[in-house]
Amino acid sequence: MAKLLLSLILLLAAHPAAARTETAIVAGGCFWCVESNFESLPGVKEVVSGYTGGTASSATYDQVSTGSTGHYEAVKIFFDPARVSYRKILDLFFRSSDPLDAGGQFCDRGKSYRTAIFVQSAAQRADAVAAKADAEAALGRKVATEIRDAGPFFEAEAYHQGYYKGSKVVLTRRGPMRQANAYAFYRKACGRDARVKELWGSQSAFVH
Repeated sequence: MAKLLLSLILLLAAHPAAARTETAIVAGGCFWCVESNFESLPGVKEVVSGYTGGTASSATYDQVSTGSTGHYEAVKIFFDPARVSYRKILDLFFRSSDPLDAGGQFCDRGKSYRTAIFVQSAAQRADAVAAKADAEAALGRKVATEIRDAGPFFEAEAYHQGYYKGSKVVLTRRGPMRQANAYAFYRKACGRDARVKELWGSQSAFVH
């Protein structure tokens, strides 16, 4: 056991990037969609849906949906910086959302669906400011996405995690469906990908 532990320590010392995980926190409307998008990105290890940015000391889906908590639906992205950079994640974030919309995202309206980047260091803030400026230059318009200091992040309920790939049967406007099919129906009906294509054209990211 001691020999195995020593070998692991030596391996990590020789390859420090292999042991690194960094996080990015963004809000881009429905967290199911943002989670789905970034879990497909090479270098991303995990994406957790949750709530952040408000003043309430706790958060549940029902509370946040009222708009009274100030919290956003957001995701925390765990990634390997040796494979994908924080700036790359932000560039893809902008190009998979409608950053011109200050009132929500696509069919989802209200405070909890606004876009924002929650930065955790001066370096992240610098990248966020540069990525926002680049998005404004690309679109030729002012971007509504806020850049804010990160605060407490509350993980969403278990049934929200990985919703886009779930197999549980849920009731929808089209009747009972498996979760993954219900998610695909919601995403198309909400017009997310259509608007992203309209806005970003060939720069669009994660469109279905």
